[in-house]
Amino acid sequence: MARFRALAGGIAVAVVLIALPASAHEHPSGITDLVSPAVVRLEAVSHVEITLLDHVGELKHVERSYDIPFAAGTGTVISPDGTIVALRRLAVNPDDVAVYAANKIFAEHHKVKIPADHKKHRLDDDILDRHLQQCYTPESDTATCIIDVTTEITAFPNVSPASPDGFKVKCIKAGPEPDSPAVLVPVTPSAGGVGMPTAPLADKVPDQPGAPTNVAGFLGRPGPKVTHTVEIAHLGKGGAAGDGGRPFADPDNKVDEPVKLGGLADKGMVGAPVIGDKDGHVIGLLVGGGKEGRMIGVREVTGILAEAKVVPRRGAIDTAFEAALTRYHTQYYTEAAPGFQRVLELYPGNVVAAELLKTSLAKRGGPEDQGTRRTTARQMEPSSPLWPLILAAAILFAAAGGGAYLLWRRRTPEIPTEPPQPLAAGPPLDQGSDQTVVVRRSQPFHVVPQQQQVMTAPDPAFKYCTSCGMRLGPAHRFCGYCGHPIET
Repeated sequence: MARFRALAGGIAVAVVLIALPASAHEHPSGITDLVSPAVVRLEAVSHVEITLLDHVGELKHVERSYDIPFAAGTGTVISPDGTIVALRRLAVNPDDVAVYAANKIFAEHHKVKIPADHKKHRLDDDILDRHLQQCYTPESDTATCIIDVTTEITAFPNVSPASPDGFKVKCIKAGPEPDSPAVLVPVTPSAGGVGMPTAPLADKVPDQPGAPTNVAGFLGRPGPKVTHTVEIAHLGKGGAAGDGGRPFADPDNKVDEPVKLGGLADKGMVGAPVIGDKDGHVIGLLVGGGKEGRMIGVREVTGILAEAKVVPRRGAIDTAFEAALTRYHTQYYTEAAPGFQRVLELYPGNVVAAELLKTSLAKRGGPEDQGTRRTTARQMEPSSPLWPLILAAAILFAAAGGGAYLLWRRRTPEIPTEPPQPLAAGPPLDQGSDQTVVVRRSQPFHVVPQQQQVMTAPDPAFKYCTSCGMRLGPAHRFCGYCGHPIET
């Protein structure tokens, strides 16, 4: 018996150990639904207007303009007004585009070979070289070039049909490093309406190594053939300040996640939100590239927002969307469908809501619909007989009626009635001194039946009140009962 118990215990432990890795890697369905509608594609271009003052031969003003793309990546909307969190590298060009424009305009106008790059070069011709070096310093008094550089950043939202032009944004705050977070706001604030879908920010990054996450972003400009990409990843150890962010690491060592995510960053997902597995909130942004994909945490994001005096907030679209998502992921498809329809009324281009509405309508009323199951179960329950309810109601009615009757009887006073007493018979009244005097007092406040008082002739030794018949003392001058004066 003891051996059998030991064997059974060992089997149970083995089953638990085998099940642990599987449970640790479960990724709930729909973990990115809260965030993916708020993901946008960012494309940044440096626009250069340059005028070359040619003094070599005949005086000429040569004007050129160049658009120099320098970044493409992913941003996340955190406010209905279109405020976006991204990376500095997606908003600020680290290269000196004025040098690039100088090289290009000199090469085109003077027909010389100068690489079209961001480095300063020398020419063999002394006169041209002097003019080129003076063009590299447009702020000087002897400059041969007038240069104006502006940055244009376009955000393309996750909508269908795709927006061909997007909307322009500008950077109002950015950290010092290329992979530092940045805050971008629309150049033209939207007027009216409910705004855009937003992504919720988490309070902190999970401390546990191996914590599952998802990364959502764009590998190209949104369109019919380019939708948002979602990639599973796991947090590694480390990530202290100065380390360049939190690394990624597969706990099973099946995938080289830093290389995988670094490649995705180079393809356009740099700056993409990293979504926590617990509640689907943003815990950080994807940084790095090449063979080293990492994550900066949400505290750095909220820190730059505080410096920019921007408060992330959710809107009416998000409230309706979260309510519909709750019903959808609990398989109440009949109730979820109107919620997604409401979201599309508020924001017609919501790609995720449209896709989930399509699924909800397909599964509505089917075997997976929990709402239909609950209704069917109620209909199949045997109906309870009504006679116990009728009997209980009759008993309660009878008890209430009896109680009311007893209460009425208790509150009704019973006044005893007595037959009137006949007056005492006596001799006929005359004017003599031996006549019988009948005296009646006035009735008191409380009506109480009283016996008629019959008094005989007064005793000559005593005095009596002639009004009420009360016996008086020898010194009384007024009746002590009725107050009548005494005749002397």
